[in-house]
Amino acid sequence: MKLPAFGYASPSSLSDAIALLAAARGTAKPIAGGQSLIPVLAFRLAKPALLVDLRNVPGLDRIRIGADGVRLGAMVRWCDIEADDRLRGAHPLLVDAVSHVAHYQIRNRGTVGGSLAHADPAAELPGVAVACEAELTLMGPQGSRVVSASDFFRGALSTVLTDDELIVEVRLPAWPNSRRWAFEEFARRRGDFALAGIVAFYDRDASGRATNTRLVAIGTAQYPRRLRRAEAALDGSPVDEQAIERAARAARLEVEPASDLHASADYRRSLVETLAERALLEARARADQAS
Repeated sequence: MKLPAFGYASPSSLSDAIALLAAARGTAKPIAGGQSLIPVLAFRLAKPALLVDLRNVPGLDRIRIGADGVRLGAMVRWCDIEADDRLRGAHPLLVDAVSHVAHYQIRNRGTVGGSLAHADPAAELPGVAVACEAELTLMGPQGSRVVSASDFFRGALSTVLTDDELIVEVRLPAWPNSRRWAFEEFARRRGDFALAGIVAFYDRDASGRATNTRLVAIGTAQYPRRLRRAEAALDGSPVDEQAIERAARAARLEVEPASDLHASADYRRSLVETLAERALLEARARADQAS
């Protein structure tokens, strides 16, 4: 399928990129890796008059690790995350989640900013961002603003980004070494979009009970959904099989997926329960191994 006709610009600075978007008055689209945008264009779901290529904008491809956490520039690619050994200690959940993104060819081009801006409900990074309470830095003609991941997503393929704004950076808060975590998703074939997925982690208090539990479901709603009742079912409890089963059942009851040609709502609910149980068992096993 052929792409629609469009103009093309390749600015060499962030200010020039934003100026181009602002001047287009809603008829331009930024392009990063293009792994999401190009299919959208091919299916005529978008027909921008201008594509603003961000590949030559300096400074957007940096990974910075500090006391305040991990900062990922919008043009950081999935393969950059996989190749950075520092991240295996600084944010192992992120590295694990990225390994589930599509196939190598996609991970070689797809970018952090592109995934967040596209806001696919089944995408891995938005789920991690919501679970970890990430902060996104957006830049537009009026300057920069910082938005929490939980406030950034409005619905499927919909965010708070305006037509003349760009994601510049995402910050994931510092990751405690003692944190226990897991990422689970299910797709019909490796690399396909997930029918459902679970991002899970918890910390432990002095008595070994779960605290600061996070369970986020992807692929079951219009945007990543934090499962607060399921979190509460585990928080304050020893992480034993009974507590894990209780949290997994709560996760099943909390999600409200829709049926589509890929799976029924009931199937997705059952899948969420299974994935939540697997994730928490994996996190507990990781805790046992570290003990």
